[in-house]
Amino acid sequence: MTQARGQRLSRRSFRRVGAVLGMLAILLASAGVAYSADPTVSDPRTMTFKPVEFSPPEPERVVLDNGMVLYLLEDHELPLVTITATMRTGSWLDPTDKIGLAGMTGAVMRTGGGGGLSAEQVDAELEQFAGDVSIGIGRQAGSASLDVLSKDVNRGLEIFAGLLRAPAFEPARVELARLQAIEGIRRRQDNPGSVVSREFAKMLYGPDHPSARESSADSIKRITRDDLVAFHRNTIHPNGLILGVTGDFKRNEMIASLSKVFGDWKRGMVPELKISDVPEAELARPVVRFVGKDTSQTHLRVGHLSIKENDPDYVALAIANDILGGSSFRSRLFNDVRSKRGLAYSVGSRLNTGMHDQGIWLMRAETKLISTQEVIERFVANIERMRAESVTDAELAEAKEAYVNSFVFSFSSPSAIVSRLVELEYDGLPKDFLQQLRAKVVKLTKEDVLAAAKKHLHQDRLKIVAVGSGAALPKALATFGDVKEIKLQPEG
Repeated sequence: MTQARGQRLSRRSFRRVGAVLGMLAILLASAGVAYSADPTVSDPRTMTFKPVEFSPPEPERVVLDNGMVLYLLEDHELPLVTITATMRTGSWLDPTDKIGLAGMTGAVMRTGGGGGLSAEQVDAELEQFAGDVSIGIGRQAGSASLDVLSKDVNRGLEIFAGLLRAPAFEPARVELARLQAIEGIRRRQDNPGSVVSREFAKMLYGPDHPSARESSADSIKRITRDDLVAFHRNTIHPNGLILGVTGDFKRNEMIASLSKVFGDWKRGMVPELKISDVPEAELARPVVRFVGKDTSQTHLRVGHLSIKENDPDYVALAIANDILGGSSFRSRLFNDVRSKRGLAYSVGSRLNTGMHDQGIWLMRAETKLISTQEVIERFVANIERMRAESVTDAELAEAKEAYVNSFVFSFSSPSAIVSRLVELEYDGLPKDFLQQLRAKVVKLTKEDVLAAAKKHLHQDRLKIVAVGSGAALPKALATFGDVKEIKLQPEG
């Protein structure tokens, strides 16, 4: 490339950047965001912005006579309607000898026909008007959704309600779901990342805890069609459902349609979502385990159980985790373990919290076998640093700004707004919970972050699980405690 050509390209690139910045300014101005117009500002990174203020639309909450809760938010931009259902059920209710019952029930509720229609009829009708229905049951809740053109919403609702209220559980579809579940179990040891995540959860909670236990081929084979029928009958009731409705509809017409298909559904005894905590003695006990598997890298999980989302220290700990390893390219773990030392391509930390079981705080990495010990040492060193000294002003400002800016994505669309309110009600949290968190983030200080790190990050109670190959792996882990092997049993 000649110098003249390079200069022309530079000027062209500069003009493109200027055009992009100009468009950004227009978009920000149209959104009511002001920026510094100081002509002396030549670096866009020094531009200053006022805090974004916005008022998302407020969905209407309606309760039917049978206790079913509705959240309604009209959006007439497209001729589409989306209806979601959150059901107070879950695999935490699985009998100990039939783990997998809840998941199988949810699967066959969708595939096994219902509401007087066979499985083939359900699929044919939905295909005819391009409707889509999904149903599933996870660990702490069941979920279902209907996506349909607004002109077909009434027929879509009839099919949707039929599958939720009166699933047929056709025997052939039950057997197909059983075979699919067993095949999934047979394959789940193929992925070392999945193996380390599952074994880490079992190490934290215990293998028989509802938050960590897993199905087996034997437990799936013990499940009968009668078990699915009973699980549905005993756990899924209208007064345990929250519906979220968004899209192109009229409020009164939609309430009438929902009352028609769900209104005569009788109330039932809704199970209380309550999951036991792990005993304190187990929380404090450090553990080091490994799984011998032929892999190119060691897959690491290092951490311990943590707080719930309504804990007073949640915001401070979430920001501490963001600075430590949750923010990818600007986090301490990324810069120390990857950028500075070149020990791992993938590295970071996570704080997973909820309301119904203890949260998890963990650090993760994929690294070469010879680097395994050093990576864990860097993990421990970075925990000690978080507990010993305050984060910098720049780190805190960046983490707070990232959180505040990401806040708007919880309200990015009508469906996101409704989903958020449904989740908050399901978890028993106030509807302005996210706004409360945002306000706490804005007020957060370095002292708050340091106090939370000292209280909730414990290098002396770490659970370490590694999946990798080679006889040297247990030696690399021996520095951190008594190493034992987890021997995976053949599945399927």
